[in-house]
Amino acid sequence: MPPPLVNKKPRNESTTKDKTGTLDDPLKFLDQDYQELRKSCITNKKRFVDDKFPPDSSSIDPKKKLELDLDQIKWLRPSKIVADPQLIVQGVSRFDYSQGSYLGNCWFLASVGALTFKKDVMDQVMSADQSSGKDYAGIFQFRFWRFGKWIDVVIDDKLPTINGELVFVLSKTSNEFWPALLEKAYAKVCGSYADMHAGHVSEALLDFTGGVHVCFELEKPAIDLWSLMDRAAKTKALMACGSHQGEKSENVLPNGIVQGHAYTVTGVFKVTCQGKPVRLVRVLNPWGMGEWNGAWSDKSSLWNKVSENERTKCRSLANDGEFWMSMQDFTKNFEETDICCLSPDFLDSSSKCSWTTARYNGSWESGTTAGGCINNKDSFWTNPQFRVRIEELDEECASGQCPENILVSLMQIHENRYRSLVSNYSIGFSVYLMKDEKFPAKFFYHRRSVEDSGNFIDTRHVMKFFKLEPGEYLIVPTTFNPKESAKFMLSIFTKTESHRRKKKPAMTYV
Repeated sequence: MPPPLVNKKPRNESTTKDKTGTLDDPLKFLDQDYQELRKSCITNKKRFVDDKFPPDSSSIDPKKKLELDLDQIKWLRPSKIVADPQLIVQGVSRFDYSQGSYLGNCWFLASVGALTFKKDVMDQVMSADQSSGKDYAGIFQFRFWRFGKWIDVVIDDKLPTINGELVFVLSKTSNEFWPALLEKAYAKVCGSYADMHAGHVSEALLDFTGGVHVCFELEKPAIDLWSLMDRAAKTKALMACGSHQGEKSENVLPNGIVQGHAYTVTGVFKVTCQGKPVRLVRVLNPWGMGEWNGAWSDKSSLWNKVSENERTKCRSLANDGEFWMSMQDFTKNFEETDICCLSPDFLDSSSKCSWTTARYNGSWESGTTAGGCINNKDSFWTNPQFRVRIEELDEECASGQCPENILVSLMQIHENRYRSLVSNYSIGFSVYLMKDEKFPAKFFYHRRSVEDSGNFIDTRHVMKFFKLEPGEYLIVPTTFNPKESAKFMLSIFTKTESHRRKKKPAMTYV
């Protein structure tokens, strides 16, 4: 391949080469060191006050976009709200909280509900031993994965209240504060509470795990999605879903489903009804109330047609926002489902298969490597290009329930802290079969892609799960328009046979 228009090769390095920003050595967000700050507070016998996320209106709604009287708000520590404040009361549960009235962050809280199912991931995000005691200093530490790096986030325990009640996420147990503190830590990363307004559930799922994210459109699922969700549930993957948009935001339909709303998927189960198997999905509304009222809902008569054992195991009459529905109704009433897990092995049902992972950082630079999509044939070839080898699998692994053997994920990396000020480019990628190792400028004039990410979308992250025949391929991540400068992270997950020694996909930068 000839050099780019300007003789300047972009940097594309595997994130695994850089040891900073890992779980063992996370970056200190805004250069705040939790241990040093806590030690200073204890030594000086003072409670921590965070000057990087101060208890004032700048941390709530600096642009005054929320319908909230900021003059009414008082920032109170938990000990000023209740007599016996605790971080966690009798464990962490999806039923511990409900969404507040002033902030549209259901996408975040639906992800939190999923997080409660995976204790090891929850412990990474929030250490449970941050509790009251003689050395309590009003300081808390959380950990998130942001654009390929783990970061430590420090906050104080002052929370926004009106008349002594929490303004945003609400705790169903009055003296339990982990939901409010977790929400505050994430608001700090986003820039403010208002910067959390509206979003995609995949964003928080990835920020909690740093794992593999798969999104499936439910109108015509290409695979046996219920079985895949069943496997994901058994590995305690984080799952969520989103309902169809309506004319009005968060309009409640007659069947109880809220339009344009994010939900947590909390389980899948198969019951036998009148001798026939029925596949069910359990869903949680982060409002903590408001449920589906159709078939298999809490009061549905269909529960009387299953065994007492299955009815006892599944059915609940509590108005807690959680409900069951058939897989058929699930695919009709929700637009997409998101699954996020530390390992992609749940994608395949065969124990003979496993998945390998590689992540690479890159950039589009105007005038050199920002060539735009294939519509721009004269400049498309200047985009960063990655080569990947797809190995031939044995018959058992290749013929599993999941024929797809590669997942490609492309994420824009943003440096602006304030989430609402971030402008996403429309991004996507194309995949080409390689027949030789020469890449002249005219290569893409005559070669059609064998796969692509679909329509270009102005979002932080796009992914595609698909099948490729054995061979060598070229993956070209792009923005839609040329000369759009941005950083990105390309993640490749490929299926391999379990008996082979696991290694990263054979990938090189071209």
